[in-house]
Amino acid sequence: MWSYQHKAFTVYQIPALADNYLYLIEAGDALACVDPAEAAPIIKACDELNRPLTHILNTHHHWDHTGGNLELKERFNCTIIGAAHDAARIPGIDQKIGEGDVLKLDQVNVTVLDIPGHTSGHIAYVLKDDAGDALFCGDTLFGAGCGRLFEGTPEQMWHSLKKLMQLDERSRFYCAHEYTLNNLEFCFNKVSQSSDIKKYIDWSFTRIKDGKPTIPGTLKREIRCNPMLLPANGEFRRDYAASHEIADDAVSVFTHIREARNNW
Repeated sequence: MWSYQHKAFTVYQIPALADNYLYLIEAGDALACVDPAEAAPIIKACDELNRPLTHILNTHHHWDHTGGNLELKERFNCTIIGAAHDAARIPGIDQKIGEGDVLKLDQVNVTVLDIPGHTSGHIAYVLKDDAGDALFCGDTLFGAGCGRLFEGTPEQMWHSLKKLMQLDERSRFYCAHEYTLNNLEFCFNKVSQSSDIKKYIDWSFTRIKDGKPTIPGTLKREIRCNPMLLPANGEFRRDYAASHEIADDAVSVFTHIREARNNW
């Protein structure tokens, strides 16, 4: 378990399954879990912290994000929160939320964003903090990547990614999987060999070699290096579109890169 201190709250990162990350957010009297793929690691962490779980924040319905919901609810009587428009697929949901809603974890404000694309009901949680916000984005944004489009369209996903790019670039993003190095290898081979991406590869390789996560990362670095976000850069977009003989617009370029990643 790794911990990250923000000014008003602490985030604990817990590995699970093959490559999942689960998160606990400690804010005053609240202890919230984001996307519990399984219950046992969360129960163990709560025991170590000597605190009961008060909330579960689900970003989407996939089993590797909700698999621990019911067991944790039975053990802690915690409140399960998820997207109103996807409530039927969130096990044990108590509180239904959507775009623009603001939750409270003790004194910390948590803003809800609708970010469909990976699934039709995907949401994100943004915890406001003077020392840098925290974005819990599930499977929408990864280190150097984004989630596959299982239910949404490229247009939806691009709109969702643009929404995340509009957040404070100092924000740390906490995604649900360790895919960064593989995503960067794809980027270097198929999309860009910029110096920023080379540095990101070296840093990620060292982190993994040392048994440390590459997540959380910063939005600032993702905007410079993430191949799924690069279509927002006009110069990159024009060059990529010309070299691949596709339309010079962000959705077309994003779609081409996403499809190339699917086949990597």
